[in-house]
This record gives sequence, C-alpha cells and structure tokens, in this order.
Amino acid sequence: MSDPISDPVSGQTVPPPLKPAPHQPVTAFHIGDEFGTAKRNLPPARIVLISIAAVAVVVGIFVFAERPKPQGAGSIDSVAAAEVPGQNMVLAAITVRLRNTAARPLWIKTLTAQLTTADSKTFDDEAASVVDLDRYFQAFPALKEGSGPPFSAETKLAPGAEQRGTIIVGFRVTKEIFDQRKSLIVTIQPYDQVLPVVLK
Repeated sequence: MSDPISDPVSGQTVPPPLKPAPHQPVTAFHIGDEFGTAKRNLPPARIVLISIAAVAVVVGIFVFAERPKPQGAGSIDSVAAAEVPGQNMVLAAITVRLRNTAARPLWIKTLTAQLTTADSKTFDDEAASVVDLDRYFQAFPALKEGSGPPFSAETKLAPGAEQRGTIIVGFRVTKEIFDQRKSLIVTIQPYDQVLPVVLK
C-alpha cells in the first residue's frame, strides 16, 4: 500500500488511489446444471422403473383378488327335447343343479338358455313360467324324461344350499338340428349380482 499524499489546495491528506484488482477469469454459467431440474431431483431411471413395476404388480394382484365372482355354481344334469309339429320348433326341458357358493342368499331374477347349433348360429329363450310346465309335460311326455321339480325365477337359495330343478325353453330349430348342437348354456342372473351363474 502506498503512502498517503497531501492535497495542495486544501492541505488535507488524501488516501492514495486504489489499484485495480487483477483480472479474474469469467466463470461459465450453464443453465442446464440448475439443481431444480428432474435430473438433479429424481433417482436414477432404473430405480423409478422398478418402483413403477412393483406398484403395478401390487395393484394387479388387488384387482384380481377383488374382481366380481359368480355367486353360485352348478351343472346341467339332463336335457329332453320334443319337436312341436308343423312349427319348426323344439321345446327343451333342461334339468339343472344350482349351488349357492356365497355367504349370503342367492335370489334368482331370470333364467335363460342359449343354444349354439353345429353351424355356430345361436338361439336364446327365457324359461317358461312354472305354471305352464304341467301343460307342456302333458302335451309332450318326452319332456318329462329326467326332469325334476320346476325351477323358477324368484327362487331363493340360502348360503351353501343346493337345488335341482327343470326349466322349459323353446328354440326355432328342428329336433335334428337341436340334437346336433354345439352347446347348450343356461344363464342364471341373480338380483343383486353383476355376474350371472353360467351352467354348461
């Protein structure tokens, strides 16, 4: 540091002028290196992907376990058919067995049947009213073969209970086509369930 000098006009001592600071190099500034970016704040992509996959597996297991399931199970025990003369129609008496597999009562809303013929055409019909079954059995005795008591909509099954019964449906096919069918399915739709019980 240099010595102070005197001002000739005022006679006061004035500090010496400051020397300029030595030249400093300019530091480069890269906006991409900001710490507020995803690169600086997120963990590596591999860890993120593994975490997402683990969450997806857990959600998938939960959805699979909680999916709606049919409230019952059963089978088609026997099928008897009779052709209605001159009408190109078959009446079928289908005897089914239904078991309530749930912890609450099963209350039947509708009973329907679907016929799939050998050439993959489908025909559907709703079960005839229970009060008509005796009349059908009298007119077409072949329908009684293997039949059980009438099975109707509005039937209630207690948890764990099983019931066997017969429904009658009609399809606009000949008996020959009916006998050569590809499949026959009975669908039981409960009142308070999304999924029906399907018997094959």
